[in-house]
Amino acid sequence: MVRIGIPVNDAVLDQVAERIGAGATIAGLGESTRFAHETFAVREQLFRRLVRNHGFRALAVQDDTRVAEALDTFVTGGAGTAAAALDGAWRPWRTEEMAAALDWIRAFNHDHPDRPVRILGVKPAQARPADYDTVLEHVRATAPGQLAALAARLEPIRTAHQIDEHVQRARGIHPGGSFAEHARAALAIVEHLPDQGVLPLMRRIADFHERSVAGRNDYAGDARTWAATIVGHQRRTGARIAYWDGIAHTAATPVTLGLAPERGAQPTVGAVLREEYGAGYVAVAIGFHHGDLGIADVPAPAPDWLDARLGTADQPALWLDLRTPGDRRRWNAPATVRVISGIYDPTRDAAEHLTVDNLPAAVDVLVHLREVSPVRRLP
Repeated sequence: MVRIGIPVNDAVLDQVAERIGAGATIAGLGESTRFAHETFAVREQLFRRLVRNHGFRALAVQDDTRVAEALDTFVTGGAGTAAAALDGAWRPWRTEEMAAALDWIRAFNHDHPDRPVRILGVKPAQARPADYDTVLEHVRATAPGQLAALAARLEPIRTAHQIDEHVQRARGIHPGGSFAEHARAALAIVEHLPDQGVLPLMRRIADFHERSVAGRNDYAGDARTWAATIVGHQRRTGARIAYWDGIAHTAATPVTLGLAPERGAQPTVGAVLREEYGAGYVAVAIGFHHGDLGIADVPAPAPDWLDARLGTADQPALWLDLRTPGDRRRWNAPATVRVISGIYDPTRDAAEHLTVDNLPAAVDVLVHLREVSPVRRLP
């Protein structure tokens, strides 16, 4: 176990990145929350070192292909700003920290035009807010008698592009009625129009809501589809890839979520990548003990959680490589790890975790921070 200072010492970050990059074809850099400045900063600093010192040349993010194309266009020299490129991105990415990361990638690519870093989204192309306008304008022009009924279905559900439906429910701001059901009803209207020119867009809107966390009633996502996107890019290009996501997706074994324990162990993208690449997939977990996340003050974790055990050292940060024989023996057991979702409520902090059957099998390298502060949201 090695101490890291806050801010993290450059030499120690070099050492951690060396452990990650030494044998990794793909590195899953997972955070326990998307709301902490420090966990994002550690991940981004490790990523820089993987790019500079270990030849990583792709970044996979949890977003759809159209968003990733906009980010990739920016980092490869396209016009505009990082903030503008993030305008249509998933809300957790729309932060000053992410914009700074894109600026760094763009600068690196400018200096290394022969071997640029590319960005890919793990999700298939999804609906975007402009698609709703296109559908409504088409119906206004070709079947105005259906416009009011269609708008009544689409206007409430387009809010999911700003705040996910399951988060709206948790915050008590949901307008009522399943968004997936609204989308299917809107699709039925468009399917019966004489001019079906916008039918593909409407199908994409319905698919977006049906595949959402609320639509699927499942936090796990589509692990094999997302992993296949990463594997496909790696096989085509030969690039070493960093995959940014939550620990619940990057863990190298299935996980059981505290918010849905009845579902049992759920597949992860990292587990699929471990099947494909073996030790060539390195799972990194960046967690924390307590702190202010802006959305809430997160208290100290339950005493039996991994985060509490690591936090007893009362040091600003720690890291360990669970592949080393000593640490593997010490931590060779099931573990409960803190994760903070978009529906976090301090009154049910005890449910905000995941469990794994064996910690060293699920996580290769672990970084633990004592205290965190909020990310900085873009306007």
